[in-house]
Amino acid sequence: MPRNLPRTCVAAVALTFAPVGFVPAGFAQEGGAAPADAAAGMPDLRELLEAGGVVGLLILALSVAMVALIVQQMLAVRRGRLLPRGLAGEAHGLIARKRFKEAAEVGARRGGLLGRLVHAGAVEADRGYEAAEKAMEDAAAEEAARLTRRAEYLSVIATVAPMLGLLGTVWGMMLAFNEFSTKANPQVSELAPGIFKALVTTLLGLGVAVPAVASFALLRNKIDELVAEAAGAAEHIFSELRRSAPAQPAAVTPRPRAASALQTPPQAPAGPVAPLGRRGAGL
Repeated sequence: MPRNLPRTCVAAVALTFAPVGFVPAGFAQEGGAAPADAAAGMPDLRELLEAGGVVGLLILALSVAMVALIVQQMLAVRRGRLLPRGLAGEAHGLIARKRFKEAAEVGARRGGLLGRLVHAGAVEADRGYEAAEKAMEDAAAEEAARLTRRAEYLSVIATVAPMLGLLGTVWGMMLAFNEFSTKANPQVSELAPGIFKALVTTLLGLGVAVPAVASFALLRNKIDELVAEAAGAAEHIFSELRRSAPAQPAAVTPRPRAASALQTPPQAPAGPVAPLGRRGAGL
């Protein structure tokens, strides 16, 4: 285990709760991140966790998981990892020479999002460009869902953390106002510590939810951007196959045959035929 791992975890937690103005005890003095007079009137992270109790510890565990997910996703969703350098040119040359099997092997070996699209399209390239395009569309949708599914855990943390904070706040307020059942007229100073402890969990929950929501939005936008870029690169790789595909004949709508001059349409009667009367009967 690295020797600086505990300090790294402390720094990660400090960055998590930095938006709400709280840093661990001693961290500001060592790093000089905040003036001593500004931190004098603020409780440090240890005091907040002690006031939060079990709910505060759960929120702290969520904050550690959030930092780990952000780091893991930022390393996974990189342009160089999803779109390997040089893969587009190499695969384009193989597809142009109709060497589909080698292109599929290159895509599987290089990996990444673009490599999976190339592999899926090259496997179906023998059946024509339309089959390769459909395979690449399915692979792109599957990879986009896989990348987004991992980032959605940040959205779950952003939803659960404030709810845990609200749960701790409700429980703390119940304990604070329980003083009225034991004392006829409790002083404000007697209720203030309980209310303070009750509100701590809400503060901790919001301190975890805000960076989780922001990180999830940034990662989702980055994933959408890289998927669109990989789809455009894959379309360029198979451009020669699209040009060589046989053109589909245009559908010809049959024209109605012209009526012949020799064909006289039947004439409709001008009006209703009058029934034969007595005169007609005599004829």
